[in-house]
Amino acid sequence: MTSKPDADERLVDAHDLALNALREITPATSIGPAAGYLVEDDGSVSLRFENRLPGYPGWYWTVTVARVDDEEPTVLEVELLPGDGALLAPEWVPWAERLAEYRAHQAELAEQAAAAAADELDEDDVESDDIDDIDDIDDDDDLDDGVDDDELRTLHAGDLDGVDIDELDDSAVIDDDDSDDDDDESDDDESDDDESDDDESDDADSELGDGADEEE
Repeated sequence: MTSKPDADERLVDAHDLALNALREITPATSIGPAAGYLVEDDGSVSLRFENRLPGYPGWYWTVTVARVDDEEPTVLEVELLPGDGALLAPEWVPWAERLAEYRAHQAELAEQAAAAAADELDEDDVESDDIDDIDDIDDDDDLDDGVDDDELRTLHAGDLDGVDIDELDDSAVIDDDDSDDDDDESDDDESDDDESDDDESDDADSELGDGADEEE
């Protein structure tokens, strides 16, 4: 296992070089105080400074410096990197996976909408049935309101649409009696007519007998 080289003090102390490099890419107001350093595997040193940009909590300005032989330190990279606990963007998800999730979510919403519509239709049917029942009750009440209490008292189990069947029976009996009386009177008249015809026949025979006696 290869251990990291010791930090070059000249690189660790190159704060002024690092700040100048940072001011070339960001306003000085966005640069905070020094926040340590990190020795890289190749011997270079990354100097860190606090970040004051809004929306980037936990991020650090990082300037990597290096030195070749006895030359002066030089800047390799300048960047804004997240520290521990920094606010990060979510991991990248391929478009195909995101589209599949979107379609599944849309299908779920469609099912929920259909179920809600079905429940609403059921509620409408129940309300319609209740309204019909209320209308039927109102119609019955209207019919009851159209009949007086006196009429209700006269009506009984033998009535049909307000007509007393017993009265119909009595009138039928009366009609039958009248018809029988008429038939009896007709029979009496016919009997009288027959007796009258017999009397006239007897008278005619008597006259014929008298005439024959006179001729003799």
